[in-house]
This record gives sequence, structure tokens and C-alpha cells, in this order.
Amino acid sequence: MTDTILEMVSIVKTFPGVVALDDVTLTVRRGQIHAICGENGAGKSTLMKVLSGVYPHGTYSGQILYDGREAVFGSINDSEALGIVIIHQELALSPYLSIAENIFLGNERRSRLGLIDWGRTNADAAALMAAVGLDENPTTPVGAIGVGKQQLVEIAKALSKDVRLLILDEPTAALNDTDSEHLLGLLRSLRDQGITCIMISHKLNELIEIADAITVIRDGRTIESLDGSDATQERLIKAMVGRDLSHRYPERERDVGPEVLRVEDWTVCHPTQPGRVMIRSASFTVHAGEVVGIAGLMGAGRTELAMSLFGMSYGANISGRVFLHGGQVRLSSVADAIDNGLAYVSEDRKRYGLNLLTDVKTNITAAGLRKLTGPMLGWVDDNEEIRVAEGYRSALAIKTPTVLAGVAKLSGGNQQKVVLGKWLYTDPDVLILDEPTRGIDVGAKYEIYTLINEMVAQGKAVVVISSELPEVMGISDRIYTLSAGVITGEVDARTATAETLMELMTREKDTFE
Repeated sequence: MTDTILEMVSIVKTFPGVVALDDVTLTVRRGQIHAICGENGAGKSTLMKVLSGVYPHGTYSGQILYDGREAVFGSINDSEALGIVIIHQELALSPYLSIAENIFLGNERRSRLGLIDWGRTNADAAALMAAVGLDENPTTPVGAIGVGKQQLVEIAKALSKDVRLLILDEPTAALNDTDSEHLLGLLRSLRDQGITCIMISHKLNELIEIADAITVIRDGRTIESLDGSDATQERLIKAMVGRDLSHRYPERERDVGPEVLRVEDWTVCHPTQPGRVMIRSASFTVHAGEVVGIAGLMGAGRTELAMSLFGMSYGANISGRVFLHGGQVRLSSVADAIDNGLAYVSEDRKRYGLNLLTDVKTNITAAGLRKLTGPMLGWVDDNEEIRVAEGYRSALAIKTPTVLAGVAKLSGGNQQKVVLGKWLYTDPDVLILDEPTRGIDVGAKYEIYTLINEMVAQGKAVVVISSELPEVMGISDRIYTLSAGVITGEVDARTATAETLMELMTREKDTFE
């Protein structure tokens, strides 16, 4: 038995008008964690779909050697039969079924009569859950547990299939630091048990921490493969984007103008638990030409604050005052917010930001359709809609062959640009960006930061919510910290440190009540 468990040789995969993979080669050693990194749209996920049989043999050219033999997979079932299991970024779990039912879905534990043996199902599930460190009742519905625990359910499901090669696509993208650290620890444990892992991630610090080997893909080609001990963020970034990013955050001239947005004494209760206060007496300001960061730990109330301001799209018993350009306004609906010059880019672009069933054009113009109606009110001018969408495709460098392409086919970074284009088309005075770079690579992040700089240069007021403290400090002028729904501090970004922000973000509730 050789040290090599997998070789992918000269893989080429094309879609109409697009070469997704162009002569990609990958070698993975047995019992290692092998990381794959690259910009959004580089071909990482496509390569793994080729490997796992999602794209069956015959739809690509090249050769896959698994355990020294050529692998010809007609479907994902064929690859799973040999112990290759892929966990996609979008988890394939049913929220309405129990943890145990999800683990054995399609691989049910049956009695001799052919009926499901629930005792065995729950007992086997409990053993697998213990193996991944998931302390829940096997009968708990998956929809009742957090995303971090759902990732563990997916890994338990893979273990139930006697996995030998586990593929994880962006496993920590939606996780907080604690859940991410637990997952990385589990991957180390699986490696120690002899299970080989392939991990795709944009979090370079995690890859450097955990990977035994790293392969960089750019524009559908293999650029470099290196030992994990030789990897640095600077080297990986240069290989990924083809250039040095000596400054992670683009420079801009600070030119802060008059106050645009002022929020006073803003209080928001939970939408289904009216007695539970989510935001308590929050007050802050944003000026023209200014980026204001909002930093807080998971559950601090950052998204609740943003959504409640954006037309009261979250919360109950909302009170307080909002001023735009010095005049008090009432934002009782999303339409009110848009009409008053507010825009909100959600942290969950696929759920709230995009219509994945339609094309790029329709998504870009969705929030500003009234600007496209011709002389006959209510009818959209199709030619003008295409012209507008093409303008934003060019201005934002959205990688798509046509604005008539389905937005679901775009990479995460390009989907984020579509969402930004949608709200820029409304010509807002205040743009609230909630986790604008979540799940996208360093090159696309730099492009988003550049767009933010262009917006403030035009006199826009921008609010950025981010879980990444370096990002908040790197792009903001001022930073407000949030803890348990209370604004605990305001810090000049030029003098802010991670330690200062973390101290404010972790203040106990009884210190400000």
C-alpha cells in the first residue's frame, strides 16, 4: 500500500462558455489533512464534485486514481461505496427530521422484517454522536440545534458510511470561533484515526494551523502545492490572487462630512418573546463619507439591530428615534426604509439577499424596479433593465458570461457583488453591510473593501457589521461595540486594538444595567 490515497491527473471540466477546470492535478497522501484554497470561482468546489461523482465520469476529461486504481464514478453513490464522502458548504440535512434520522437517511437501520429499527437507529446514532463530541439526544430535530452542531451531524453521517476520505467544503464559514476550534480539533482526531481529509476554506489562518499539505488553485489551474509547514498567509495570498496584497485593506482619504444617520434610545424585543429585550437603548451616529463598524460576539444583537432599523424587519415592541439628515423619520416598513435612503445587505445572502431561482439581471434590479417603469406605469422596460444590470456587472467586475445567467451558478464572491449592485441601484444615503465578506476569499474581500471606499468617497454613510476584528479595524473610521444588546463603547479605529474591543465586547450584563 502506497502513501498516496488519491491522484487527480489533468482534470478538465467545462460548462457552456466557461472552462471551470483546466488541467488540474492533485495528489493527496494517506492519513493527512490536505487543504485546497483559491479565490471564489477558482474551481475548488467543482474539482471536489468531480471527485465525488456529483459530476459523473464522462462529463470531464482526465483521470482519477484512488488507492492506486482508476476510479470511474457514475454518481455520488459510487464514490461513497468506496469511502469517499463529501460535506457541502450548504448542509444536506432535513431540519424536520431528528439527528438520528438525518445520520442514517438513505442508510436506514432496519429489522429483519424490513421496518426501521428505532432502538438500533438511536443507539447507533448516539455512538456516532459521541465520537464527534455532539452531546444531544438523538431524537432532537436538527432544526433545533445550531449550525456548529449541524456540521457535527454531517460528520457523524459520514462516519456511518465508513468514510476513508472525507471532503469538507468551507466547514467553518458559518461557525463562531468556539465551534470552529472544536471542529478543527475533531479533524485532527479523525486524522489520528487514519481518515484522510480534504478541506476547502477561505480562512487561511485555519489552513496553516491544521493542514499537512496545501494546494492552491487559481482560474481553474493548479498553481502550487506545498507542505503545510512551509505555508504563510503572504505566500498563499500571492499564489491565490497572482499578486501581492501587502496592504490587506486599501488606503483611502478620510473626508468625514455632516451627520446622515442618528439613532437614539433604540430598543427592540424578540419577535416571538416580547418580554425578551434584544437591543437596549442603543444610540449611535453615522456621517457622510464615514465607515462605522459594529463589533460584537455572536448573539450580541448586531444583526437584530440592523434588521430592526431596516424597516422594522426584525423584532417587536420597537421604540426609539431615527433621524436622517437631521429630520426624524419613521421606518415602519422596508419600503419606508428604501424610500428614505437606507439599504441593508444581509449576512445571509442566499436566504435574504438573492432570489436563487432567477438571473443576475432580475436580482440587481429587484429593489429599484420603480426606476425601470416606462410611460405605462407598472411595466418594466426590459431593455433598460438589461442596460442597468450590464452597467453594474462591468462596474463591480461580476464574473458571469451574461446578466441572463442564473445567479445560483455564481461563486460566493460574485453573488455578494450582485447583492451590492442591487442596493447600490437604489442610490442609498446609508448602506448597512452585515458580514459583507463572509465566505469569500481574500481577493474578493479586497474588491469589496475597494467598493466600500468608493461609496464613502461619493459621500455615502456606511455601517459595517463584522465578526472579524482585523476587518473592522482595517476599514472603519469609528467602531461601536455591542454586548448583550447594549452599546458598550465607541472607539476611534486608528487607536483601536483587538484587546480594547474584546474587553468592551465581553462586558458582563450587570455592569451596564
